[in-house]
Amino acid sequence: MEQQQEEIQAQVETQNIEVQDKAETRDEILLAALKLFAEKGFFNTSLTEIAEAAGVKNTSAVYHHFKNKQAIATQLFANILDSLNISIDDIRRKNQKSSEQLRGIVDLLFKLTDDAPDVMRFLLILKLDEFLPEEKPMLETPAFIKIYKIIQSGIKAGEIRSIDPMLVNAYFFGIINNTLRMVLTGALDKNADAYQSQVWLAAWNAIAKK
Repeated sequence: MEQQQEEIQAQVETQNIEVQDKAETRDEILLAALKLFAEKGFFNTSLTEIAEAAGVKNTSAVYHHFKNKQAIATQLFANILDSLNISIDDIRRKNQKSSEQLRGIVDLLFKLTDDAPDVMRFLLILKLDEFLPEEKPMLETPAFIKIYKIIQSGIKAGEIRSIDPMLVNAYFFGIINNTLRMVLTGALDKNADAYQSQVWLAAWNAIAKK
């Protein structure tokens, strides 16, 4: 009886290790693909390159985890947006005013640009609709719907000019995103953090109710 229990325990431990190893390999593939997509673009990146960068044996090992290259990009997109969604929820919990919530989101985007530039290149530089045509447009994702609601609340509270919320979004994030694109492409030669204060003021003044 005791020997049977030990054998069952050993089997469970082996299964747990296998599941953990599989998850780790999957994560390595995603990280390698993110870096390559950000550097070379989706269409210029091959599965062979992803396999080599992830440290797996060959493309067959990649196919064990993902149906194809597009499935990898789809999963990356979902993971990034899920993370943004969680972060925006956290920002909204910690700040009551719309201006404070938008400032928190701007702080997050600038920090990601400096600390996780591949993530921001994936979102801001790559033309996602070219290789993820079936995904919702960015403005229709949960994270950005929450930003839209923040803008609506700001208009209602008298913090933000009483114009179409989509225009507010375009004015505000047009300034933010264009600045971050210039940092990511090297058109601006300093880290994003160096421009954050002045860019925030420019973006906020574009939408604030005077």
